Amino acid sequence: MRIGLYLDEPQGPEALGKLRDRIARTADEGFPSAWVSNIFGLDALTALAVAGSQVPGIELGTAVVPTYPRHPAVLAQQALTVNTALGGRLALGIGLSHQIVIEGMYGYSFDKPARHMREYLSVLVPLIRGENVEFEGETLTAKIGLNTPGTGDMPVLIAALAPRMLRLAGEVADGTVLWMTGPKTVTEHVAPAVTEAARAAGRPAPRIVCGLPVCVTDDVEAARARAAEVFAVYGHLPSYRAMLDKEGAEGPAQVALIGDEDTVGAQLETLAKAGVTDFAASEFGRDQRTRDFLRSLL
Repeated sequence: MRIGLYLDEPQGPEALGKLRDRIARTADEGFPSAWVSNIFGLDALTALAVAGSQVPGIELGTAVVPTYPRHPAVLAQQALTVNTALGGRLALGIGLSHQIVIEGMYGYSFDKPARHMREYLSVLVPLIRGENVEFEGETLTAKIGLNTPGTGDMPVLIAALAPRMLRLAGEVADGTVLWMTGPKTVTEHVAPAVTEAARAAGRPAPRIVCGLPVCVTDDVEAARARAAEVFAVYGHLPSYRAMLDKEGAEGPAQVALIGDEDTVGAQLETLAKAGVTDFAASEFGRDQRTRDFLRSLL
């Protein structure tokens, strides 16, 4: 299991420079990958093209770019361009986002999200592989080919939690990128479903990228309280709430990896044994101990 970092989104007019510095530090310390979100600040793909192109070697992933506001051909063109800027180091993570965002903010229908993702991948994946597409679905149409450079082995990962989405992650995409999904749920629900879907479709073993908050500390109670505060919103979004319930967790603080080196190491070992290929650590303790421990695992 590769250990990477989930980078906090920088703020302010110097955000791109700060992101470049964070990517550079991550690469200099030997981490093989860095992952960034796409919410309401920096556009993740544009930011990675600008900041990441200045730092060689490290894989850079989006976790995740929402699909609904972007036609899949437009996203394919953008992702291929970014992959070219990065010299083939992009891992494209995409996701549905949430009904409160897609309907409440953007004004799009969130009806049948799994159907939307299947149709979306039917256009996106062939274009990224350099193929022409003629597709007419219930919600998406595309009759287009691209001559954008950057085609090849760029992985397409989807944020998949529900059964139909996990099947898509294995059958059509190259795996899944998770957030706020605990070790028990990964072991019993996510990893078996996506792995079996890929096997049944005759596809390579999928990547399973698992992102969770991490804090190596002796003051477990204080760290749990901090995690409950920082990550509270995820306990109220339906898709994450369903995974927390499956885990038997009261809230996000209960799935955060918190404790001393032996405790956190054991939890990471559980994820590795479950089939997680990439762990994306979201450090929230703001101390060197967590980073030093993660580096010791490289």
